[in-house]
Amino acid sequence: MDTTRQTKTFIGAMMLAGLSIAGYASFASHTLHAYFALAVLALAAATSRMKVKLPGVNGNMSVNLPFLLTAAVNLSGAEAVAITCISTAVQCWPRKDGKFNPQNMAFNLSMMVFATSTASLIFHAVAQSPTLWHSSTLGLTLATATLFLGQTAPVAGIVAVSEAKSPGHVWLSLAQLSFPYYVVSAGVTSMVQAMTSHPAWGLALAVFPVMYVIHRSYRLYFNAMVETLRPGVLVRAAGAGA
Repeated sequence: MDTTRQTKTFIGAMMLAGLSIAGYASFASHTLHAYFALAVLALAAATSRMKVKLPGVNGNMSVNLPFLLTAAVNLSGAEAVAITCISTAVQCWPRKDGKFNPQNMAFNLSMMVFATSTASLIFHAVAQSPTLWHSSTLGLTLATATLFLGQTAPVAGIVAVSEAKSPGHVWLSLAQLSFPYYVVSAGVTSMVQAMTSHPAWGLALAVFPVMYVIHRSYRLYFNAMVETLRPGVLVRAAGAGA
């Protein structure tokens, strides 16, 4: 099987997995929170265009990650899926004069939906557990780890298939660059959880400036790292957060 066909097969499998888990998560949804969901959607869509170029990787990391995690742990599965789909589409939409790539869009949508839906299911399963393991902190930790693996592993897989690279090596490169941001995202999500009783505008007012500062800090840090990288060690992570 040639590389192009393998890539298409991988993307098809990712789409099937994403649709399946999203459908199950939506079916298992609990009570909807319309106003809070709209606030999270607005923040996720707005910050999805705030991207950081990852050094050594031909791809970007979007600042909307904390809001996708917030949707997974605070909202229903259906709301989390809708927010993920819309914000990812906004994130991946090409800028002016850019070329639309339906294959990249399909992969990114299915990968993000798969990761967010799985994180949502795991968090709510822990939250509803009557055992001693019932803990919102444990649930958030597991949801963050699930989102991390659900996003980085498929990217490493598509690179391995399309470019005949070692999936372990590519994943490790992505993990080293992005893991700290997942930890930051968990912290921001904890802050949002403590504010869910406040009006939606208050949430936006408090969280958006924090994300802007984090975005600027990452850009400055990664721009400095780019100067130390040699072209020969760059890896191409197709669609990684693009």
